[in-house]
Order: sequence, then C-alpha cells, then structure tokens
Amino acid sequence: MDRIEELRRRLDEARKGGGPERTERQHAAGKLTARERIELLADPGSFEETDALVVHRCRDFGMDRQRIPGDGVVTGFALVEGRPVAVFAQDFTVFGGSLSETYAQKICKIMDQALKIGCPVIGLNDSGGARIQEGAASLAGYADIFLRNTIASGVVPQISAIMGPCAGGAVYSPAITDFTIMVRNTSYMFITGPDVIRAVTHEEVTKDELGGPVTHATKSGVSHLTAQDDAHAISLIRRLLSFMPQNNHEDPPRLPCDDPPDRADESLNGVVPDNPNKPYDIKQVITGIVDHGDFFEIHDGWARNLVVGFARLDGRPVGIVANQPAVLAGVLDIDASRKGARFVRFCDAFNIPLVVFEDVPGFLPGVAQEHGGIITHGAKLLYAFAEATVPKLTVITRKAYGGAYCVMASKHIRTDVNYAWPTAEIAVMGAEGAVEILYRRQLREADDPAAFKAERVAEYREAFANPYVAAERGYVDAVIEPAETRRRLIGALRRLETKVDQTPPKKHGNIPL
Repeated sequence: MDRIEELRRRLDEARKGGGPERTERQHAAGKLTARERIELLADPGSFEETDALVVHRCRDFGMDRQRIPGDGVVTGFALVEGRPVAVFAQDFTVFGGSLSETYAQKICKIMDQALKIGCPVIGLNDSGGARIQEGAASLAGYADIFLRNTIASGVVPQISAIMGPCAGGAVYSPAITDFTIMVRNTSYMFITGPDVIRAVTHEEVTKDELGGPVTHATKSGVSHLTAQDDAHAISLIRRLLSFMPQNNHEDPPRLPCDDPPDRADESLNGVVPDNPNKPYDIKQVITGIVDHGDFFEIHDGWARNLVVGFARLDGRPVGIVANQPAVLAGVLDIDASRKGARFVRFCDAFNIPLVVFEDVPGFLPGVAQEHGGIITHGAKLLYAFAEATVPKLTVITRKAYGGAYCVMASKHIRTDVNYAWPTAEIAVMGAEGAVEILYRRQLREADDPAAFKAERVAEYREAFANPYVAAERGYVDAVIEPAETRRRLIGALRRLETKVDQTPPKKHGNIPL
C-alpha cells in the first residue's frame, strides 16, 4: 500500500503543474491550463496521459532543486468524436512552458507513435521558448520536433493552436503543421520580438502589432483561423478534425445527409449579374450548393480574393477553392496563389475531393506583383492543381480568362469534370481589352472610335465570351443550369469514388517554392 500511495502522490503532484498560484495567474491572463485545454478537446474520460512522471536532467543554475513531474508539457492520446488523436499541451505554469531536452522527448515519443498508428497530432502551444538553462540540449529538442513535423507532413493531419507566446525557433513547428489557430488577446508568434527589432532596425512595434492574431490572420497568412478564447480554439480544432481522415490511407469521414442530393436552388440562376463588371459574393453560390449551406472557411481574413474551406456534398467532405468577385474582382495575386496552393495540397494529401468555383479575370498586374514573384507564386497554384490526384471538379460561373483559366483546375491539368454556367466567358482576355489590341489601328482611324469599339466588343462577346466554343472542343463537359449544380456535382463525386490517377514514379516533384 505504501507504494500505491507513493504513486498517487507523484501523479497528484504532476497534475498540479506549477501550483495554485501560477494556475491563478494563468486564469487571470484569460487562459486555461494545459490539462483544462485537453479536457475540452478530448471526449469525456478518454485522455490517456504518457510520461506524467518525467523530470528534466539539468543540474545547473539551481535547476536540480526544481524538478516538477511532467516537466512543463502534458502529452498523451485521446478520442475526439470517437477517433484517436495524439495531443501535447504546453504548461505555462511550469517554467513558463519552456522546452527542455526531456520535454521535447515526450513530444517526439507521441508523434512517433501517432505515425505508427496513423492518427492526427494536435499541439496546444503556450511556451516561453527554449529553456535557457539547458543550452544546446533544448535547441536540439526543437530540431527533433521539426524533423517529426516534416516526416509526418502528408501522412497524418497536424493542427497547432497558439494559446500564448510562441517565439523564436518555436514558431517553426506550427509553421510546418497543416493548420494554425491563434487566440485573440493572449497569443502571438514572431521570430524576433519588439525589443530586438527596436535595437536592430529602430522600428517601434508592439507584440500584438508584430505577431498577434489579427496580424497573422490578415497580413502574413501564418494563422488559418482566429479564436475568441481557448474554448473557441478547441471547438475549431474539433470542427477541423471532422473533415479530415485519420491519415493518408483513409478517406475522410462521411456523415448521414438528409439534404436531398437533387435539391435545386433556383436563386442561383440569378446570382451572376448581367453586367460582367459587377461583383457578387461567391459564398452565396457555395452555401446554395453544399449540404445545409454549411461552409467552414479557412483563411477568411487573408487574400480574400480567393476563398478556401471545407464543406460536405451528400455527406462527403470536400475542399472548396473559389475566386471571390466581390474582392479585387477575384483576380489571382501572390497571396491568393500561395493560399490556394497550400490548401489544394492539403486536400490532395488526405484524399479530400476538390470543388472549384471559377470567376477569374486573370492575374493581378503591377510592378509590385512582378517584382514580388507572381510568376513563381502563380506557378505554385498551377502545380498544386496539376499534381493533385483526388477527384477534381470545376464550375465556371463567369470569367475564365487567360493563364488564370488554365491555373484554376482547367480540363487541361487533369481535372475530372468541368462544368460551365451559361454566364461563363472563356477567352484569352476580356472583350474590351481584346478589341483594343486586335483593332488598335482601326480604332485610331475610326470616325467614331467609341461606336466602332462598341460594335467590335459586341462581336467579340458573341464569338468568345460564352461557354459554347469551349464546350464544342470538350474543354468543358457540360453547360449546366446553375440551379442544378448541386445534383451534378454529387453525381460526379459518386462516379469518381474509385478514381485512380497515374503519376510517374519519382522521389518528389520540385514545386516552385
């Protein structure tokens, strides 16, 4: 019995973390503790902790007198909606959540096992960084984690929630994972903090301005989702997991669906304006087609001219990629190309079919875009769509111009099914721009240039600004009534369930990074 009591005493000490005073400080800062976060994430009673009694090995700087079981990180396995996940939660109440050699080993151990059993890895980050007292050993621990993030990429889903500080080398682990969630008012991410920036570049900036949730959700694109608090962040993780398979050998989970597969939404027939230059909200199209209008948007604050996210069709998860005519007319630019490419590659890695809604007038012109590498960044999106072997379906709602037409999952880059609405315009460029090039000399010499141009624009639109020339060549499989889009997409997905695409054997391609 003495040994049982000793075990209970040690486990109880581990559960206390940094003690009541530090727990109160955590709560006062608007944050939950590591164990409270896991309790929210896991199905009730399902969490099985690993390495609860691990302590650090450092003997210097008085650390031998501070040995807290668990050593600043809670690790283990849990069920989320009945499915296993590996989870680690950094405990800011213990040494500020700083990473030690043994702390890193705990994380690496569950990641190794997650790869063997094929389950997602969830990281709840709240750490002051490397434990300075351990020097190179703590830095080596970070590198060990980065390696496992990289090996696991594309094999099991990885989700990071930033629920406190995440700075220096620590940011690279979340950056490699598939999705990053940040919490308002309590989280930040940056390589170097405001003090170092002030000393080196003399720029004045706050932590929040430099690396807070709003900055990373709207300017850098580092954060995919923004949560109001810890509980909201956990709910976002659970929702993300609902669209994902356990690993790259499984299909994503299908749910029973009582939304009729042949449901027609007549409002879609009038959603595209008669004026080709007038904007509309592509999300109205998406929600009118997917199951129960339920669309889970990712990166909603960054590169808003491209919309990406998850939805279901006939109960089956799909990844949505759509140009947004309501923002910058839906053009592709550097950020939109990066955003789309990353999302497409995630869906392809985890067997999630892709549904594309296309209304794109081209790539954004300008010196800043060219000097910023729009050629390389645009090629990322092209590469991602061409490389993807999951079922790919495209619906051209209006404009499909120039190279952007090719990039947005055209038939020519192995897209399986391509539909066009009657409002589709598939051409090298818009009618007005084409006329200005084709009839440059005649426009200069015409008695009434405006009338002459109007006639030529009308002729060009009649000849090219429609889906029928492309349909005659088989570049689109059918011109469909917008109201029947849901039925058509579901039928195509059912046919493509057993799709297999052949790709030449290779170690990996060289995507234009």
